[in-house]
Amino acid sequence: MSNLILAAQTNAGMGGNFSFLIIIILMFVVMYFTMIRPGKKQQNQRKTMLDGMKKGDRIVTIGGLHGVIDSIDTAAGTVVIDADGIFLTFNRTAIRDVHPTEAAPVATDDQTAAPKEETHDASSETTVGQEPTADDKKSDDADDKADQK
Repeated sequence: MSNLILAAQTNAGMGGNFSFLIIIILMFVVMYFTMIRPGKKQQNQRKTMLDGMKKGDRIVTIGGLHGVIDSIDTAAGTVVIDADGIFLTFNRTAIRDVHPTEAAPVATDDQTAAPKEETHDASSETTVGQEPTADDKKSDDADDKADQK
């Protein structure tokens, strides 16, 4: 036992406590830059996203519900979402993603006089790897009923 005390006293005289203190400080610095700082940055980004919400923005809730913002009550901290004609009220904290609506470009005289060309939207087509959406299934069911008559 006396050997342990003697060894501790010799290490303390050589600056052993100071090096231990430096190691502890370095661990806290590394922990700050790897855990605390990124967390604060992410929290600030989320606060900016929630503060920037406005009526008409497309959103996704934490439960995966997609909809459009109908109204925002900042005093109560709630958001009313229009999900295909169904109006649902959620807390602001339940919003995961906000996709702002793009502002309509200002039309000039040259743009209003030119006729608009029709474009083909490839995203509405179902490819081999995609499953049909609910709308596609409804139209297929209607076609099947018409064939049966």
